[in-house]
Amino acid sequence: MKNHAWKLVVLLLALVVTLFACASEPDSSEEANNAEAEGNESEEVGAAGGDLIIATGSDATMLDPHISSDVPSGNIQINIYETLTKFNDNMELEPLLAESWEAVEDNVWEFKLKEGVTFHDGSEFNAEVVKLNVERILDEDLASPRRVLFDLIEEVEVIDDYTVQVVTEFPFAPLPAHFAHYASSIISPEVIEADYEAVAAGDDYGSYVNENPIGTGIFEYDNWNPGTEITLTRNENYWGDGAKVDTVTFKVVPETLTRVAEVETGEAHIVDPLTATNIDQLEASTEANVYQRNGATITYLGYNMDKEPFDDPKVRRAITMALNTQEMVDGILDGAGEVAVGPVNDTNFGYSDEIEAIEYDVEGAKELLAEAGYPDGFSTTIWTNDSQERMDIAIYTQSLLAEIGVDVAIEVVEWGAYLESTANGEHDMFILGLSLGTGDADYPMHMLFHSDNVGTTGNRTFMRDEQFDQMLHEARIEQDEDVRLNKYVEAANYLNEQSPMAFLYHPDRIMGYREEVKGFWSDASGLYQLKDVTIQ
Repeated sequence: MKNHAWKLVVLLLALVVTLFACASEPDSSEEANNAEAEGNESEEVGAAGGDLIIATGSDATMLDPHISSDVPSGNIQINIYETLTKFNDNMELEPLLAESWEAVEDNVWEFKLKEGVTFHDGSEFNAEVVKLNVERILDEDLASPRRVLFDLIEEVEVIDDYTVQVVTEFPFAPLPAHFAHYASSIISPEVIEADYEAVAAGDDYGSYVNENPIGTGIFEYDNWNPGTEITLTRNENYWGDGAKVDTVTFKVVPETLTRVAEVETGEAHIVDPLTATNIDQLEASTEANVYQRNGATITYLGYNMDKEPFDDPKVRRAITMALNTQEMVDGILDGAGEVAVGPVNDTNFGYSDEIEAIEYDVEGAKELLAEAGYPDGFSTTIWTNDSQERMDIAIYTQSLLAEIGVDVAIEVVEWGAYLESTANGEHDMFILGLSLGTGDADYPMHMLFHSDNVGTTGNRTFMRDEQFDQMLHEARIEQDEDVRLNKYVEAANYLNEQSPMAFLYHPDRIMGYREEVKGFWSDASGLYQLKDVTIQ
């Protein structure tokens, strides 16, 4: 582990942190990732059967994929349900429940569906079921946090039993990739109808789905002991080559050191998440291995543009210039990540090395602050939840900003209150992250910065910029990939000019697995790929 001088500063400054409340953040609703597996996929060798145990840092929150928005829930859902398309380990889009797709008009995508697929309850998968599921996601009463992925869909037309056409408000090139996101998982039509009936009787949306999660996936739901474990069993009637293990149990183990011990002793076969500090220990083990890959996640420091002095782009850019992001990667992540130059990395379409990054420049930051009318700096706050990594970011940022005269108080806020309060704009600066789960810059740029998504949906910097909104619109409707890429480069450069947030880094995905586990890999969003897993 690297020994960086700033860590001594962290220890000293930790005493000044104001702890408003404590609670565990779901590990993590916005921290998930995408790209090439970098040679870490374990071999597909071993006998079928066995009971796979995965020790995870957090429990799922809900098994209704249209309502939940966290990765721990997504890891359960992708094994119960399926989507129309999927990404392979190289982030290439492949068929799943859809056999093929094409743009038959500028604003119409046609999907040919697989035949002979049935849900765990025996009901049939067809075009009407796809229409029902998409319309449920778009139902304003459902209030899906993932509606932003599909809100440009105007209509789903059933052409025949196994053909649907999706009509969008305007041409939208990334739509097939959006249908690879687990938020678009296809739920049994009988379960959806029963959920609507339960709502009519006074229950909450998703309550019936949560208790009866039925999809077409390789595993079927068995039981859930909240806070302890969720167990799935192999779908013996799966339409394709199904899972090889008999069962998979997702066991909740909040403490990282305990998870490490469990994979070493054999109490768990796979453990997630781990940090860079655990790598050496597992690499020295004869029983366990490290799984590490680049991730499709952005960690950022956001500014509330509705509050002084962060309504001034010079102030925002000055703060960003004062941040040594390479030192954050080396010190906080022990090098297990990469510096961010914009909202996406090379796991997503829209990244380019032509993006003009904001360089670390303390003297330049002081000059900008003086130009903005703050030659002696000012006092402010940074909010974070109680994630150790984010608290480390806050403490290190506090020390860096002191060098340009900005006096920062750190406030650590309980997770639920943190999300609610930042959505309401009560913060000055805040630390969060986002999974880049669609493989395309359209989703993160819209969610984090579009005027329509201010507040709860994701735009917690309160950026309202008609020029930028128009840039995103033009990138969305562009059909030429080269032109579209250039538009996202322009959008990223514009974001760096306006600096609604400081793009800090893209952390690696780090997990552990037993020597006898073969065929395991994770996508860059941190979603476990269990279909080919065997226990030797």
